[in-house]
Formats: sequence, C-alpha cells, structure tokens
Amino acid sequence: MNNDGKAYERFVALLYQALLDAEKEIPEQKNVEVQRNKKIVDSCRIEREFDIYWEYELAGITYKTVIECKDYNSKISVEKIDALIGKIRDIPDLKPIFATKTGYQSGAESKAKHNKIDLLVVREQNDSDWRDVDGTPFVKKIHINGTMYMPACITDLQPLFDPDWVKENFNIDSDTPTTITISGMNDEIFIENEDTGERYSVYELARKLTPSKAEAYGEFVKEERFGRGWIVGPDFRYKIKGYDVHYLLYQPHKTSTVIDHTKELIGVVEYLQKGMKKKIFRSGIIRDHPLPVKRQ
Repeated sequence: MNNDGKAYERFVALLYQALLDAEKEIPEQKNVEVQRNKKIVDSCRIEREFDIYWEYELAGITYKTVIECKDYNSKISVEKIDALIGKIRDIPDLKPIFATKTGYQSGAESKAKHNKIDLLVVREQNDSDWRDVDGTPFVKKIHINGTMYMPACITDLQPLFDPDWVKENFNIDSDTPTTITISGMNDEIFIENEDTGERYSVYELARKLTPSKAEAYGEFVKEERFGRGWIVGPDFRYKIKGYDVHYLLYQPHKTSTVIDHTKELIGVVEYLQKGMKKKIFRSGIIRDHPLPVKRQ
C-alpha cells in the first residue's frame, strides 16, 4: 500500500495543536486552530496548498505559519527545500517550517537556514527520549503493589457475667426467666478491665485481634479473663469476669498497578536549529529537553 503521507500530516497536526494549546506566550489567543490542506492564493493569483497551517493575532499583527510535511525513509534533500521556497515566494508574511521523521541532508540544512526555514524532526518516541543527555535513564514505568489487611471480623462475643453481682442485681429466684440484654453498635459497647485500667470498644477489640502479620487465616476463639471488669453500653453496665470472642481473619487483599508513561507520550518534536526537543504527552504536559547530539 502506497504511503500518501496523510497519516503523517495528521500526526504532525495533532502534536502542533497540543503545543499551541499549551502555549503561554499568546495567552489572549484561545483555540488557535491547526488546519490541514490549507489553500492560499499567492500574489500571482495561483492557489497554493500547504499541509498544515495556523494563524493568530498578537498586538494587532497576524502571524501565519505553514508546515510542509514529508514522510520519507531517507533524509530530505535540498530540492525539497527549494520546492518550499518556490511555494512561499509570492505569499508575504508566512513563517515556513519543514517537518520530517528522518532528518535532512547538509545542503538542505544550509539552504533552510539561509531562507529562515525552521527544520523539525517530528516523530514517535524512541529509546533516546527516555534518557538524559548524559545517559541517565528517565522513569518509564512505576509498579505499585498494595496489600490491604482486613481487621478481624467478630462473629460472637460472650461476656462471662460475675455470678455474685448477677444474684445481687437480678431476681433469679422467681419463676420468671432472667434476661440480660446487651444492645448497641460496636463503637457503643465497651469492655472495662479494672485490673489493667484498659477500656476499649468492641470496634477497637476487632483491631486488637488483628495481628500485624498473620500466619493463619480462618475462625478463631480468644478467651480473656480478669478479676474485675465491666461491659458497658448506652443503657446498661454489667459486671463481668472476662469474655470469649469468636472472630474471623481474612487473607489480605493484594493489588498490582502499573503506571506506564510510555503510553502517555504521543510524540516528539525536535527543533534542529535550536538544539532542543519537546515531548508531548496525552495529558497536555509538554517537556523540554536538549538534543544529545547535532544531527549531521
């Protein structure tokens, strides 16, 4: 299938639209539109077509720019620069730019410099874009591994009531069954251990039961005993000598995420005469870097 260069023109237009959208030197200009296949009539009334065109007004002056795109596998020759010079000769006030993926012959560079034509290499990313001029690599990917530990899940809490205290405070000699009611949210019911001075809610108990690094998972039972203690809620306070708590420990949930910056880098524009390049990212971020060597 023949390469008509249209895909490359769209690629260059996409990158330059992103560059113009991020441009801070013309803040009063909004939505500068990059146009493709722009037709301009020259002073000889001949219609000329340019691959890419945009314009903007600053301080009452209109600035017009055209880009000639060539998707070639070899370096651009001086004849291609001559052709662009011929196209713009009879159109005043145009800023000409040439864009290719492979670079330029030395004669083309000299002719372009003499005629104030900017030479660009507009391309997709390669390995050189992920290291500094001194060879220091940039971060391409960030691997994030996460482990989420679940707190213990209490399935049953059985207080061990102090029998003497129960006899003193409940009528257990009557024919009516004795009912001791415990009701409340897990952050409203507290255990008070007077032996140690500890006081913690059932919610906090679940966290106390969660080991920093569990060696086993499943259902467990913990027996806690003390000489004098209480279980306290919104509308009750019962004396206890301890409790049995049944709980579950779940295996930790593991996640893995990769942030791949290479997928965010749309393309690169090299400004050969300035010795620098711009990396354009999908988010609109533009990064400037010096070119490692001058292209021959």
